[in-house]
This record gives sequence, structure tokens and C-alpha cells, in this order.
Amino acid sequence: MKAIILEKAGGPENLHLAEVAKPSIKDNEVLVAVKAISLNPADVKPKYQDKMLNMMYGEKRPVILGWDIAGTVTEVGTDVTNFKVGDKVFGMVNFPGVGNAYAEFVAAPEAHLATMPDNVSFEEAAATTLAALTALQILEGRINKGDKVLIQAGSGGVGHFAIQIAKAMGAFVNTTASAKNSAFVTSIGADNAIDYHTEKFEEILSDIDFVLDTQGSQVLENSVKVLKSGGTAYKQ
Repeated sequence: MKAIILEKAGGPENLHLAEVAKPSIKDNEVLVAVKAISLNPADVKPKYQDKMLNMMYGEKRPVILGWDIAGTVTEVGTDVTNFKVGDKVFGMVNFPGVGNAYAEFVAAPEAHLATMPDNVSFEEAAATTLAALTALQILEGRINKGDKVLIQAGSGGVGHFAIQIAKAMGAFVNTTASAKNSAFVTSIGADNAIDYHTEKFEEILSDIDFVLDTQGSQVLENSVKVLKSGGTAYKQ
């Protein structure tokens, strides 16, 4: 099969298309014919430095990068019960570890995959996993029905999932976004969109139960100012 391999740390010039062996599967794994992958900061940053590359992927070279995939099941292990050949699936495979996502076929543990909804494309599914899981893992157990939350950068990768998840949990959702993205963030569940170009959220909001901040620095400092006593600001 074809795969994009990385033989040493560095820029994109070190990525090469190569013929490699098609993976075999274990009893608890399925083989996925990959239709789409997604790239996140966690994919991009490690390849530039040996230390970070070794930490995320180990020292074996060449390495096939990536974790987020969407595709079709072509083989199933003997212990697999949730999937069959032909199923459309998506997931973040072996994270942290070697996911081997930049390839035509990926062997993935059954537990690392989910069935794709019928109304979702392969591209949409592949782009969902890491960002959506990040938002879910941050919010779950930290907010309750009726809480007032602030999602910074609501039109961003993590932010737009966080808005939807917080709304589904019953929260009142404030978010910051540019004016051009205001309609988008309100369409997915934001109750209040603040244009960060023309408004200062720290002068508008107060008594917030939970802030999810993806920006840091001064934005994080100002986020703390809008919290109620006992509220929480979480830096992603």
C-alpha cells in the first residue's frame, strides 16, 4: 500500500510517499481503508523536533504520522463484535502512540473507532475526532445544567464543538467570535456572541461558572475576571 513516511524530524520536505507493507490485524482490531484523515497541531508540531517526535512516536524510523481517520472496514478480527466489513467508521487511533494514519490502510483497535452517522462525510468525520474529544473531555464533569459558560474563540476547531456540547448539557453559552462568524456560532447553539474586535467580554460578562479558553495570555487573565466565586477557567 502507499503511505506518507517520515524518516527524520524536520519540515514537510522530509515527508515522502512510499510503498510499505499493508498492516495485518490483531484479534481485537479492524482494518480500515482510509478515505480521509485530518491534521491537528498534535500532528504537525512533533515532526519538527527529534525530542518531541520520539516522545510521541518512539524512535523507530521511518514513521507514519497521524491519528484521525475515517474510512471503510475491510477486515475484522476474531474478537471484534461492533463492526463488520463495509461499515463506515471514524476515530483517533492509538493516541498517544503510533496511529499510522497517513496511509491507505490502518489497523485500529475496535475500541478506538465509532460508526459514522449517515449524514456525515468522510472528510467531516475525520476532522471531528480530536477536536470534539478535546471539547468533551474538558466540559464533561465540569459544567452542569443551567451553568453560565464562556467559550473563547467559538468558531475555532475546539470552540465550535464546545459550544454544541455545552448547549446539549443545558448550559447558557456565551462565546467570543468575529462579527463574520456570529451567525455561525449562534446557529450551533451559542446564546450570546461577543465580537472580540469591537467589544470587551470582560466588561460585558460576570458571574460565569466556567470558561474554556483556547488563547491564553491576556485573554486567560481577563477570563478569570468574569468568573463567579468558585468558578473555573480552563486553558486548553
